[in-house]
Amino acid sequence: MTLLVVRALAVRYGGIRAVKGIDLEVRAGEVVSLIGANGAGKSTTLRALAGLIPVAAGEAAFAGEPLAGVPTHRRVARGLALVPEGRGVFPRLTVEENLLMGAYTRDDRPSIRQGLERAYALFPRLGERKGQTAGTLSGGEQQMLAIGRALMGQPRLLMLDEPSLGLAPLLVEKIFETLGAVAAEGVTLLLVEQNARRALELSDRAYVLESGRVAFSGDAAALLADPRVRTAYLGAEVA
Repeated sequence: MTLLVVRALAVRYGGIRAVKGIDLEVRAGEVVSLIGANGAGKSTTLRALAGLIPVAAGEAAFAGEPLAGVPTHRRVARGLALVPEGRGVFPRLTVEENLLMGAYTRDDRPSIRQGLERAYALFPRLGERKGQTAGTLSGGEQQMLAIGRALMGQPRLLMLDEPSLGLAPLLVEKIFETLGAVAAEGVTLLLVEQNARRALELSDRAYVLESGRVAFSGDAAALLADPRVRTAYLGAEVA
């Protein structure tokens, strides 16, 4: 089943065309990455799909229903969630209060409690700090919290914007290990990630964006071996 369909999506910032008519699809159960240089339009695409910024042209549909005119909170209720770049935690709320904010579209208390237990199982450090205010957490802990909070909404498609940005290598491995576990549970992932190698290793497919357009796409394993990707994004020299 195709969960997300995007056709000719265009986004403007003032007079600047940040996204210039991209097409992409994400099938249920897949992990799909968007890779590319800074300014390629990756984060803008996710923010537009989440309803955080307006779309200038094109269309998108989630689970067969158009997203045009649907506000962000309704998209979350439908099962489309975003973990934003920079984490976006509520610094004065506790860890547990932040997690509960992720379940604001739900009213099934037993299931919400199960969601908390799941978040603490995925990220034991959050359980150790559930009464601590989020603003006092380390960057890695805040990233764990942002992912856990998004999962509290029981998303069908989880979009993540630069989840490893600014983290130490050991924490990067923990984050990707957890994302693999989340994907194994059946959650579909759409990932924007500056660590292109790690993103491709996790993904089934990927799209390479250049200057607001899809330059090429394909299976992640094939892109890992593609000389264009290796030279531009993986730091490999190709003869």
